Amino acid sequence: MAAPYKLRCQIPGHEKDVRAVAAAIFPEQGIVSGSRDCTAKVWVPNEKKQGYHEGHVISGHSNFVAAVCVMPPDDKHPNGLIYTGSNDHNILAFTLDSPQPVYKLTGHTNTVCTLAVGKFGTLLSGSWDKTAKVWLGNKTVMTLEGHEAAIWGVAIMPEQGLMLTGSADKTIKLWKAGKCQHTFMGHEDCVRDIAVTQGVEFLSCSNDATIRRWLLSGECIAVYYGHTNFVYSIAVLPNGQDFVSSGEDRTLRVWRDGECKQTIPHPTMSIWCVCVLQSGDIVTGSSDGVLRVFTCDHEMYASLEEQQAFEDEVATAEVPTQVGDIKINELPGPEALLNPGLKDGQTKMVRTEKGKVELYHWDAGESQWKKIGDVVGSGATQKTPGKTLYEGQEYDYVFTVDIQEGKPPLKLPYNITEDPWFAAQKFLEKNDLNQMFLDQVANFIVENTKGVVLGQPQAGYNDPFTGGNRYIPGQSNSFGSTGTGGTDPFTGSGRYVPSITQVPSGGGDGLDPFTGSSSYHSSNSAERLNTTGGSKFFPQKSLLTFDTANPTQIIGKLKEFNEKVGPGMCVEGSRLTDLESVIKGKKPSAEQLNTLTSVLSWPIEYVFPALDVLRLCLRSPDANETLCRDSKILHTLLKHLSADSPPQCQMLSLRGLCNMSFQPAGQKLCSDSNEIVLTKALSCKASRNKNVQVALATLLLNYSVLLGSGSDLDGVSLCLSGALSVLQEELDPEAEFRLLVCIGTLIKTDVAVKVMAISLGITDILGKLTSISEPKKVADCLEELLINLR
Repeated sequence: MAAPYKLRCQIPGHEKDVRAVAAAIFPEQGIVSGSRDCTAKVWVPNEKKQGYHEGHVISGHSNFVAAVCVMPPDDKHPNGLIYTGSNDHNILAFTLDSPQPVYKLTGHTNTVCTLAVGKFGTLLSGSWDKTAKVWLGNKTVMTLEGHEAAIWGVAIMPEQGLMLTGSADKTIKLWKAGKCQHTFMGHEDCVRDIAVTQGVEFLSCSNDATIRRWLLSGECIAVYYGHTNFVYSIAVLPNGQDFVSSGEDRTLRVWRDGECKQTIPHPTMSIWCVCVLQSGDIVTGSSDGVLRVFTCDHEMYASLEEQQAFEDEVATAEVPTQVGDIKINELPGPEALLNPGLKDGQTKMVRTEKGKVELYHWDAGESQWKKIGDVVGSGATQKTPGKTLYEGQEYDYVFTVDIQEGKPPLKLPYNITEDPWFAAQKFLEKNDLNQMFLDQVANFIVENTKGVVLGQPQAGYNDPFTGGNRYIPGQSNSFGSTGTGGTDPFTGSGRYVPSITQVPSGGGDGLDPFTGSSSYHSSNSAERLNTTGGSKFFPQKSLLTFDTANPTQIIGKLKEFNEKVGPGMCVEGSRLTDLESVIKGKKPSAEQLNTLTSVLSWPIEYVFPALDVLRLCLRSPDANETLCRDSKILHTLLKHLSADSPPQCQMLSLRGLCNMSFQPAGQKLCSDSNEIVLTKALSCKASRNKNVQVALATLLLNYSVLLGSGSDLDGVSLCLSGALSVLQEELDPEAEFRLLVCIGTLIKTDVAVKVMAISLGITDILGKLTSISEPKKVADCLEELLINLR
């Protein structure tokens, strides 16, 4: 039996998260690490001691380092090369002789988050831009396209001439000579990493908390359960078959002969990466900026004092996993494990004699319960007032449902941001219940939420978005004031009101800079800010929409442009007139949708009134369901979100995305596509147009609501980093306010998000805003956010 792994040493040295680790070739048994502090470092083992010291610091990236790998030596580089991939979209190549790169590889259009090396100097990179690239020397020789989302993991099988890519689209692709040979499906969430074993097999890990072993034929021959949260990284041990893994459940796990033989908890939330040295020692990199080395060599174990200090640090770490509103005394004891499970994968919590809680998993193949971890944080109460914790997530409601007499009741969790039928469907699938119960369960949710629906305002609440205390540009007192100063057509006294037929004058010649004398003004009337608990500003609970419009002026502008687009693109005037009922919220006919599709294909200088019709059309449940059945309409909006698009097209596309997310079909499409939507939307962040800024901030705020469960940490990370980056621009106060509410909502989802925000430098970013005193709601919201970060 192999000796257990124990701590060899802890290596502090990075100022922020360690996101990548790799075994160095030189020095022998050395380590390469990459961090959010924008550096990579080479660590050298101490002579005759267990520890390491810093041997080389690598810099050159303008943003965090997300990936590292080591290229073996060749004639040109006798000590090999170190490659680093970064959030700045670039890959840098370094030698041990200089902290500056020897060359830069450019071509990716988003974060380079994974790297792998092959024979003859081949480098494979994967990126959030959904592509992988093959490099030879300092040139791209191949681009692998086909994934529908970010590529998080890559690997090379040099003996077979094959490459592997794992993606957030839940699939793995096998490539040969630049062509996809096979797509592996089985994971239920993002694929985070890939590792090649001996022979013709490979391993993958995923946000679905599982690890899978695959044959090149496409067959999944094993699924390994044990992690209780996202599995971020995987590495193969020297025997070529056993492996180690790390993830968001604070653990490093050692797998031998297909079983988890050892679980090593860490005193930090996220263990982002793991690698194995030639000696078999294991290295982890974590969110606390510390590398840790574990060994099974008795002579290299840390001293008993150091090991005890590490165990004490784990025991007292203030990063418990929330597991629900559990009463330990009511949990069953070990005798519960005498009863067989109902289905493969069923979990059961058991109270031990010492009062601890252990989590067991039913293995149907072996007909036995297997321990998969210790439940940390049992009995924790919810972080957000008014919320209920269930299985590690916060919910607005957790119902107890009696489905069948004589059987224990089931728990039905629900958030008001969910569609009742979606929540009911998840409940049925989890508990293996018949689909005949779908409407019954959904109606139960509707009846028992007492009419609380998405976006419903709180009684008596004076909303700082649309109520009397909203910011109105041009007023001396913009908090709680109802004066008439200011002429902004969207929020001030000159805004468009549906009962007014003429365009209000804004001074000067009164012409709208977008469209001229026959302009129309799309108001940004939005849903009220709706929060829970004692917080005045967050977490935001409802989605915001842009609803009001002047149908007559929109139709007039469509007819004006219809005469300019030229033959082959114009449509019959009566068909344009017929769109007025859609603008007013009526259910669209197939012919009306065809007309809308036609005008959306107009040239960019004429398309914006069509985008406005689309914005309004997406409010309708029927139109939303029809238009959002596939991603075509999403890409129609996204193509106008570039830095060089006209401001009116940027604004209306962003507003359209906000409205899209308000109905179930569009909400699912937005949620499933959060990476591409947020990435494209953020390309407008440098706009100096107030209406674009407010629309972008509103979209980010809506995503903070959609991501409120905290289960999609990648989406939360992208939304959070995006909001922080926009907040550093010169902004209209209303946009600043909505971004602050967005950030506050995100950090309320989970303590891990709060840690992530701090690692992204939120304190410094917000510190630059502390001089703001007006509008008062911005200053108050900022103060509350800073309090929540303490």
